Parts: sequence; C-alpha cells; structure tokens
Amino acid sequence: MADVLPLVEARLTTTLGEPDARAAVTFLGTDPIEVLRFHEDLQGENVVRYATLGMSAHPMTDPTVMVADPVEGPRAELVLSVRAGLAETDKVLRALAVLAASPQVEGLVVAPGASLDVGEPLWPGAPFTSVLVGEPGGLVEDLELDEPLDPVRFLPLLPMTPNEAAWKRVHGAQALQERWLAGGTDLRHPNRKSVPLD
Repeated sequence: MADVLPLVEARLTTTLGEPDARAAVTFLGTDPIEVLRFHEDLQGENVVRYATLGMSAHPMTDPTVMVADPVEGPRAELVLSVRAGLAETDKVLRALAVLAASPQVEGLVVAPGASLDVGEPLWPGAPFTSVLVGEPGGLVEDLELDEPLDPVRFLPLLPMTPNEAAWKRVHGAQALQERWLAGGTDLRHPNRKSVPLD
C-alpha cells in the first residue's frame, strides 16, 4: 500500500507553495501530526494558511464499529486560513494537531458541517474556541488514491465565536454560513466579532 502522506504533502505544496515552517506534535499512542505553514499574498492581503499532515495516514472509522477497517474509510486533512500579522496565530499549531488527532484518539469522523471545539482560545486572545468544518474542494482539490482507498479531502476550518457555535447547534451549519455571507463576514480575520444572530 502506498504511503499516503508524501502524496498529501505534494498536493499541498503544488497548491499552496513551499511551507515556510512546520511543527510536529505527538500524542500518546498516536502517530505524529505535522502542521505546515504557508504564506500567500492575495491582492495585497497577506494570508497565512496552516495545513495538517498526518490525519489522512489512516481512514476515519465510525466509533460504533467493533473492528476498524485499516484500508477503507474517509480520509482528511485540515486547513485553516487567517490574515497574517493581526494576532499570534502561530500558537494555533497545537490546537490543529489536537483536532487532526481526534479521529485516532476519540474515534471521531470529521466531516463537513461538524463543529470541533478545543475548549480554549485557538490562539492567545482569540474570540474562538471552536471551528466549523467547511466543504472540501475549494482551496485544495481532493487527492484521489488507488482503489480501494478513499480520496483525501482537505477540509477548511472556519473559526466560530461561542455565540455562533451555540446558534449553529440550533439552526445548523448551512444557516450559519448564510448569516456569514449575508453579513459580509471576514472569516479570515483573527479578531473578528460574532455575526449578528438576532
């Protein structure tokens, strides 16, 4: 079976360029999770992207299944994009590694529309402790693997304020994303306020 991670890293660097920093975090009983940092200049706006590398080494398994399938099952990596220079966003590395390790540690299947909470600010002073998992395919295309392996999907993470997370639990991910769109919310701003939810 081909090692998935070199293919994943190649897809990330082909799409986002060479990473300018990387860090590895290992949790007891799990494989290391790396977080790669990429800088991009978008029409004069400096954006930093953090992408996990390691989550897709194993397929995610439904926690109710008695024996995990080592081959088949969804595979994913996480991508967070924020405007650079406005907050200490590099401190998000550990939080991202925790989220990326959650399928191994907690038997969690991370899918679009899910909320993931780290229980503390994503970075010092951040108004967010949780993220909404967005739809894949926009920034980094899915990576097709040889049969019978599922493709690796690159899932964008959208930081949510506690109010937004609570509102999303009641109304759903789609409704929250519509609010963000209607409010012209800058989802990459590391210090943004909650969108009006009245």
